[in-house]
Amino acid sequence: MPEVLKINPENPEINLIARAIHILKTGGVIAFPTETFYGLAADVTNEDAVEKIFHLKGRDFSNPVALIIGNDRQLQGLVEEIPDSSRILMQTFWPGPLTLVFKASPQIIPKLTAHTGKIGIRISSHPVAACLANQLDGPITATSANFSGTPEILSPQEVVRCLGDRVDLVIDGGLSPGGKGSTILDVTLDPPVTLREGAIPTQRIREKLLFTAAAVRRLQS
Repeated sequence: MPEVLKINPENPEINLIARAIHILKTGGVIAFPTETFYGLAADVTNEDAVEKIFHLKGRDFSNPVALIIGNDRQLQGLVEEIPDSSRILMQTFWPGPLTLVFKASPQIIPKLTAHTGKIGIRISSHPVAACLANQLDGPITATSANFSGTPEILSPQEVVRCLGDRVDLVIDGGLSPGGKGSTILDVTLDPPVTLREGAIPTQRIREKLLFTAAAVRRLQS
């Protein structure tokens, strides 16, 4: 059975988060709550840990893995460019369930991008997920804590039952809200293209971009 660490989901105790960070830095995999479902975190700079994520989920290497960062400064070194459209969406919908797909930096482990040259990134609005990325001072993986092709998991107890000691630590932050996963939007294209409709409707995204573009035109006229 994996170690289970009960934590305050609204105000995570830093001393407890430190235990999770130690596991991540030593190549371990942890399950943690997000604003949608429980996810699996590994240090994305550790190729062995990234590979472990794929193996324990039974995930095909042709499927990329998205990342969670703690703040937008952590984008540096992860992406080649930040398009204007993505800046607008980051300001509007981050932290939150919107994964933006950027051109990946050469520093990104190719397995994470499934050799596409693109990487999905978001800032989570869940305090535990955000705290993990901030305390690690770098991105963590954001894939769901389940076997590939099976339903997403809402509770730490389900994670333990499903994955057992395949994970090194389960952070018990209570029930996750569930619902839809994050919306995935490719901002390497102009206009951006929705790859997966999720918690944030594409229509809201489109309206925000159109409104901003109209405001810019008014200022320039």
